[in-house]
Amino acid sequence: MYFSQKKNFFHGIMFHHFHDYGTHTKSQGSIDKDDFYKMINFIGKKNILDADIFFEKLKNKKLQQTEVCLTFDDAIKSQIDVALPILEELKIKSFFFVYTSLFEGKPDNLEFFRYFRMNFFNNVDEFYDDFYKVLDKDLKSFFEKNKHIIREKKIKSPYYSISDIKFRLVRDNFLTKSQYEETMFLMFKEKQFNHKDFSKKLFFQKDDLKRLDNLGHLVGLHSHSHPTLLEKLNYGEQKNEYEKCLSLISNILGKPKNEIKYMSHPCGSYNYDTLEILKELGVELGFKQIMTIEPAKGMKKLNNSFLEIARQNHSEIYKKMN
Repeated sequence: MYFSQKKNFFHGIMFHHFHDYGTHTKSQGSIDKDDFYKMINFIGKKNILDADIFFEKLKNKKLQQTEVCLTFDDAIKSQIDVALPILEELKIKSFFFVYTSLFEGKPDNLEFFRYFRMNFFNNVDEFYDDFYKVLDKDLKSFFEKNKHIIREKKIKSPYYSISDIKFRLVRDNFLTKSQYEETMFLMFKEKQFNHKDFSKKLFFQKDDLKRLDNLGHLVGLHSHSHPTLLEKLNYGEQKNEYEKCLSLISNILGKPKNEIKYMSHPCGSYNYDTLEILKELGVELGFKQIMTIEPAKGMKKLNNSFLEIARQNHSEIYKKMN
């Protein structure tokens, strides 16, 4: 059973990648349609609310402790091709949180990088080995200095391996964004990978967004350019990220901005400024990406505010099922 006899609380279920053994290849953390069916059954369809009902019950403080909703981040095409037909078959309306630079022809390179490391190497550890060779930096002291962060991250996100966590720490903290991308593009060149050829395969198009909206799913904010550490941006930069995101979604869907009232924090990164900006923009529901309290963010309880609703990563549910 997904819910226990005690310590339950309402939350979102977070999904990213799916595979179909054809167009969308299997990758780290991805699931197929059969896994998705099983997961919905394991959670209990009766416990899964449509997105609009979850939103209304949250606002009215009527959510029960065993009620959840399904959420999808990052505008990844496999969600449309693999997950959406099942959602429609089972009549489950969900949240889709999209970052919007991709609709200006500037998708986040992180998705290209992920596809590359999962499809051009025998396994992810082989990619990590190659990455560190190309980077050619002595990281022993860096990892030693940050061992407490690695330990804390493993507790918060047990679905990541230690190698995953170390890689993300190097990517986000040791390197600048340009240094990281430069390293990855060198690796692209070695493997003769032309990432621009894969945009339509990997990302939503505008018509996908319109289709989701027409079907009754709720499309929400996920920043404009998907920074991995949004909390490190100053107030003006953060505001620009969310104003642009809101404006583009509004234009694509032909909806007033004040009708788009939901979001998820990219990579779970936010601070006090973020919450104030979202309130100014009229956002009334925001999702985190973990199921724990973060005192450093001023949290005193789970589901600390309407903009800090917990989410369970689907990979943790997959572990429980198996």
